[in-house]
Order: sequence, then structure tokens, then C-alpha cells
Amino acid sequence: MAVKEEVVAKCVEHWAEVSGEKTFLFYGENNKKLTYQQFNQLANSIAHSLRARGINKGDRVSVFLKNPYITTIVMFAIWKCGGVFSPINFNYRGKLLSYQINDTEPKMLFTERSMVPILNEIADEIEGMYAVVYSPQEGDHDYIAEISEITLDQRVIETPYERLLQGETSNLDVELNYWDTANIIYTSGTTGPAKGVVQSHRWINGYTLRMRLCMTSEDVVYNDLPLYHVGGAFANIARAAYLGCTVALWDKFSPHQFWQRIETSGASAAILLDVMIPWLMNAEPTSQDKNNTLNKVHMQPLPKYHHEVAKRFGINIVSAGFGQTESGNPLAGMIFELEEGQGTPKHLYKGLSRGEILEKCEKFGIPVIDGKQELKKGFMGKPTMYFDVAVLDENDLEVPVGQVGQIAFRPKLPHLILNEYFNKPASTTKAFKNLWFHSGDAGYLGEDGYYYFVDRMGGVIRCRGEKISSYQLEDIITGHPEIDFCAAFPVPAEVGDEDDVAVFVVKKADTKIDEEDLREWAKSQMPKYMWPKYIRFTLELPRTPTNKIEKYKLREELIQELKVEHVK
Repeated sequence: MAVKEEVVAKCVEHWAEVSGEKTFLFYGENNKKLTYQQFNQLANSIAHSLRARGINKGDRVSVFLKNPYITTIVMFAIWKCGGVFSPINFNYRGKLLSYQINDTEPKMLFTERSMVPILNEIADEIEGMYAVVYSPQEGDHDYIAEISEITLDQRVIETPYERLLQGETSNLDVELNYWDTANIIYTSGTTGPAKGVVQSHRWINGYTLRMRLCMTSEDVVYNDLPLYHVGGAFANIARAAYLGCTVALWDKFSPHQFWQRIETSGASAAILLDVMIPWLMNAEPTSQDKNNTLNKVHMQPLPKYHHEVAKRFGINIVSAGFGQTESGNPLAGMIFELEEGQGTPKHLYKGLSRGEILEKCEKFGIPVIDGKQELKKGFMGKPTMYFDVAVLDENDLEVPVGQVGQIAFRPKLPHLILNEYFNKPASTTKAFKNLWFHSGDAGYLGEDGYYYFVDRMGGVIRCRGEKISSYQLEDIITGHPEIDFCAAFPVPAEVGDEDDVAVFVVKKADTKIDEEDLREWAKSQMPKYMWPKYIRFTLELPRTPTNKIEKYKLREELIQELKVEHVK
């Protein structure tokens, strides 16, 4: 890694200088384009305005935005002035939202007009916050006339986004180093309140490196992932900026519009998460399925039928691995799905040739797998060249090949993984016990030399591409005045390899709440992806002698019930 290339904001400045007229951002929702030069000047303007408003190197700036076009500009502006990009899940509200804002203690908050009513709900908890509000204009796809005049509660200081566009457009003279803090990205909080993961600029570089190896500046990266996740903000947008690529943005995934978007943007690289893949495969096959530009796809997690997906849609290469907010991308594998000429039509192909990609993989120690080879569930590949990997028992001793334990990592370069959990020294110390970073994920090393993922060690539920903390879900539900206890856990989803949310609830004595009441209340308290699919009321929850809830018993009980219902 060359130090001069590590800070992605500096890479944008480089491309603005050497290929300034090339499109960096294409925003499909409004059909907007920004060249590298235009984007760099916009980000500079906001960055200068941030400096003028007291945002200095190391200051945290929270971003509570839905619009990915504006979010991308703001993200780079924050980096350019030396600030710390601190995004918030735009589905949050109430307790989830106020907790993260107060835990981050930002100097400033970026938001948009549609989020103002949600922020007003917690105004008493963020009193004195300085908030920059982006307001879509008539004609924009996200303009909502009914809320266009709603303002923030007077306890929150509001300033219009447009005012920050009045700054200078020249590059800033802020010194940025790879070891400087770039982001605080929050985990899903598996065993307690969500933790802010402190990442350096090198973290972004290391996380995107493997995905950049098989690309050139002529590639186009497609993104419909939210930018409060590392996948959207870094694996897609930062990846494109490092390479001088174009990145095409849409607000969210659409199985019905996906291939039209690929055609419109000419996208050659994309990320497909779990349930997206069966949605695309469920469409009626056509003779034109292979006639598209998409030739490189990262699948997370890797489905067993990846080769069938590649054959149908002409995807040349599928990548897989292990990605985490804390450790980045320490495990990887590259699957050569199709022979030369069998995938993306030659006249539509962008990027490195098959031979060039193979050469890169050999150089960086990334295993190459034949797509026709059957891979076991949970395939994550092998360690990349900058990491040591081990599977450990509870005493941090390596377990034998084939035995499940906790996956742990050691970086070979400084600042390659998280620096710390923000303001949580005890959690940081625990995670780095015995000089290993403990991922919190269970897996094993196979006899074939590949690593395989099994499950989370703690209570995480994967639903709709999001990781849900059972701790947070239980905390919200027990906040209902008629609920005494509850236990939240995952059950296998009906479609895809993700989970559905289940909760068993014990209500307080002499209360009349029923399932419908709780569902309606939950809708007002949490984002849609957290809504329980299965709610069961019970008189008590099974517990161990040490008073821990035995969720596995509840899970088995519900699965058996669902099997019986299915037979009927």
C-alpha cells in the first residue's frame, strides 16, 4: 500500500486533476451526473464551510440522511476538512436514534427535511444540537410537499444545506494521514448497547483493496446499498473513488428495475446481498438474461447456487469472503464462474481480462476457485496477505481443523483494523484479548484450507440485509408499559439464507395487550426490518440455573410449530 494513495479523499483530488471531466457520480433517481472535477469542488465548498463553522481535525459529524447523492458529497467533505464521518441508520427513531447521537457527541448533524419530524420526537434529548438540513426541491424524486415547510424544534439549531455550498472550491490544506480517524460506524450491539467502531483512513483502503484488484478505471460500480453501512459507503463508493471509476447510485434495491439500472449505467461491478439473489432468480428467464454489462459480483453471504446465478446472468467472476465493520476484509476468495466468451458479451465487457485478474490474485495470495466446484455453506476463502487468522476456543487456544470456534484476526500493518470502540475501553480491551482481535463470529478451518462461517457468537438476527441486535429489540419491546419480559431470536427465513424475527413475550399481570396491539406499537417504535414476524405470548421464559434465558428452547418450539402448520 503506497501511503500517498491511502486517503480516499486525496484520490478524488487526484482524479479531479488528471481526468476531471469523467463522471464520478451518476444518481439514477434524478438522472444527475457529477464529474470528478464538479464533485471535488462541491465537496471542497462544504469542507471549507465546515472549517469556518468550527469543524476541525478529529471532530465528529453525524450524518442522518437517506439521499445517497447528498450523503456522498457530505462524506467526502467531512473527510477533506479532517472530520470524522459518523453515519446513522436512517431507519432509526426514538431510543435507537437518540442513543447513537448522544454516544457519538457530534459537533454537527447533517439531515434532510423528511427526517425532521423524527428528530423533533427526540428534541429534548439533543437540545442545542447544530443541524444542517438538506431540502429537496420541487421536481426532485424525494420532494414531499406536505413536509417541505416543517422545521426543527427550536431546541435544535437549524441551518440550510445550501448555505454550506458558498465556501471556496479549492482543495483544503488539511494534512491527512492514513492513521487519522476517518469514521465511526456503529455495530448492531449484540450483547449490549451498540458500539461505535473507530476506523482510520487505512481501514477504508484495506477493506476495499481486494475488491479493487480485478478492476480498472473503466469499470462502473453499481450501488443501491445504504451509506450507513460499510458496504455502500466504502466497498462501493470509496472503491470507485480509489480507482477513478464511475459509481451509479440508487436509493434502494429493486428486483424489478435492477437490470434496467445496470443497462442505464453500464455497471460492471455490484454487490448482491442474500435475499436480493433469489428475488432476481425468481424472475421469468429470458433469452436476453446474459446480455448485460455486469461481469463482477460480490455475493454476501455466498449462496450454494452461485454458479447457477452466474450462468443465467453471464457473470464472469463472483467474489466471496468475510466483511466486518471492525476487521474489514481479512478473508477472500475469487470464483471464476465461466470460461472466456461464456459470460458478459465482449462488446459490453469492462475491466481487466481473465488472465490479468488471475495474475493479480496470485500476487496477493487470493485463492481462485472454479465455479463448477461445489463449495460448502459458509465459504469465506483464505486470509489475505495482510492478515493472520485463527479459530480459537474460550481460552484463545487454536482449535483443531474442522472444529468450530471463534474467528480471530491479527493485522500485519498498523491501523488496518479498528482502532477502538469509541469511548468503550472495556469493550476494546476484551475484543483485543491476548493480542488477537476477536470477531464475535463462529467458524472453522476446513481440511481443504478454506475458512467457513457458522454463526454469530452472540445474539444477532440478519433480516433484510440488516443486522438486528436481539439486545436492542428486547430493550425496545420491554419498554412497552404492559410487557414484563421478552426474548428475541432468529428463525430461518422462508426465502433466502437470512432470518425472520421471532419474539416470545411475558406480559404484566392484569394487562390485556394482544398480538395485534403489540405489532401496531412496534411499528411506531422501530424500523420495518426489525418488526417481529412471529410474536408468541407465554407465561414464563425457560431459564438456566444462572437465570439466562434459554432461547434455543424457544426457537426449537417455534420451528416445530411452524412445521406442523406447514404440513396442515
